[in-house]
Amino acid sequence: MHQPDPTPAPKPLRADAARNRDKLLVAATQAFGERGLDAPLEEIARRAGVSIGTLYNHFPNREAFWDAIFPERLAALERIIESALAAPDPWDGFVGYIEGLFALQAEDHGLNDAMAQRFRPAGEVEQACHRGFRRAELIIERARDSGQLRPDFEPEDLVTLIWAMSQVIRESMATAPDTWRRCLAFFLDGLRAGAAHPIAVPPLTPGQLSEVMRAR
Repeated sequence: MHQPDPTPAPKPLRADAARNRDKLLVAATQAFGERGLDAPLEEIARRAGVSIGTLYNHFPNREAFWDAIFPERLAALERIIESALAAPDPWDGFVGYIEGLFALQAEDHGLNDAMAQRFRPAGEVEQACHRGFRRAELIIERARDSGQLRPDFEPEDLVTLIWAMSQVIRESMATAPDTWRRCLAFFLDGLRAGAAHPIAVPPLTPGQLSEVMRAR
């Protein structure tokens, strides 16, 4: 005998509640994009034209907003990764990935905060970040194996590069939004195998990287 599903399907939102939720998502996308992930929730409610109580009814915490907003942003990053892996020239794929990643961050303060892990992601955002990092390792490996990316560049070095560039983006976004491109050009020239020289300091170990992440 078929047993009924013990978990009832969620009831659809009333029309007015659905409109409020949509307005909150639009307001949150704008606020996080302009001010970063620490944008006040009160400001989001004000932009949406609803009370703070209505906001909490739909999104009980800040992370709930992130889970609703960032999958679309991370889907754009997934397309950049796919293009990088499909590039005939592995170095071009690596550069395309790096430039595309930072271009996305430069367009959105919130995404910049998320990629730099100024706020620890949770739920779907955290899982998507882990998947993206694992695929970035393939892009790095491919460029190294081609002999064009210096052989001592490790995935952990990509993380420190993201930290550095995210700060450049954050500080210059309002005044000179393309400054990061000049800074990145210097980095990329230093990553070419032909320009490499031995570095005495090793990359972060996975354990050290996790410890730094927790401290951030």
